[in-house]
Amino acid sequence: MKTDFARNQWYVAAYGTEVSRSLLGRTICGEAIVFYRSANGEPVALADRCVHRQYRLSASALDGDNLVCGYHGFTYDTTGSCVQVPGQRRIPRTARVKRYPVVEQDSFIWVWIGDEAVADPQTIPRAPWLASDEWTTVCGMEPLAARYGLLIDNLLDLSHETYLHGGYIGTPEVAETPITTEVDEDHGIVFVSRHMDDVACPPFYAKSTGIEGRIDRWQDIEYHPPCLYLLHSRVAPVGVQLGSDGDDSRAFHVEVVYAITPETQTSTHDFWAVARDFARDDQGVSDFLAESNRTVVLQDVAALNLLETVIAAEPAGYQELSINIDTGGLAARRMLADQIAAGDSARLPATVTG
Repeated sequence: MKTDFARNQWYVAAYGTEVSRSLLGRTICGEAIVFYRSANGEPVALADRCVHRQYRLSASALDGDNLVCGYHGFTYDTTGSCVQVPGQRRIPRTARVKRYPVVEQDSFIWVWIGDEAVADPQTIPRAPWLASDEWTTVCGMEPLAARYGLLIDNLLDLSHETYLHGGYIGTPEVAETPITTEVDEDHGIVFVSRHMDDVACPPFYAKSTGIEGRIDRWQDIEYHPPCLYLLHSRVAPVGVQLGSDGDDSRAFHVEVVYAITPETQTSTHDFWAVARDFARDDQGVSDFLAESNRTVVLQDVAALNLLETVIAAEPAGYQELSINIDTGGLAARRMLADQIAAGDSARLPATVTG
């Protein structure tokens, strides 16, 4: 199974809080990038390799807004142009590093990997809860030693909650309840929904909301290929009507956000965030949700890391089996394939050693 990247797309590179006047090196879709903020607070993203002897610029230093290579002193401005070289006045015409378009939105730093001429910030999908004063958010990021497509499959088929996440978010009814899948071809979104009535309340929600007894529980997923996954989760005591046409003001709303960013062909940045509209000032609830969701994420990481080793060793021509619960994941795979085909599935650059 070959993994490739849709290159003319936006990817989450970091949380806004990670990017500062210190240098942050991160690999996105096989490309090493250094991130920092200019003196006025604007995020900057440049290729993380000096043109001279390929030293990592993330291991270097800032001089004002300029980035000074820590090996021989080649100095670059925020556009990637070299403005000073050691021992000579003339700056070679080719002395510049790639600049990547970046946008800060909804607490994320987004980076464009492909052709800068077609980078349109208006196409970045939104996760407004993460930056809203009306919601309280906990978040984190875990490294995944597996291809990003495995995480997409995982998140679009939540039946695994029953088996992998029992004691946290999984109950028997999740796997037992059929899903509905819709694909918006015009806007490039996959929707997967699972609506459960009169079901067990998992500890994740019982301990955070204080609900006692059984609940009605809705999971409505939006996947915006290639990077952003949104889970609109609603829970309420049995009898409270959930739905767009009903009054669900007594429901508890949780927005679960994942940014699924490829690092290399077989590694992924697994950004996660949980926003809630209840107990917003309760630090105890925040601590519980942060710890619980990180545990769930790490359970997924362990499972997918194992799965990556299985796939890497599978014989040529192996055919996997898919069933009804896989319809969302299969639709996502097709959309990703279309994005890759349409956006130059460019050859990854050679690995650079500093």
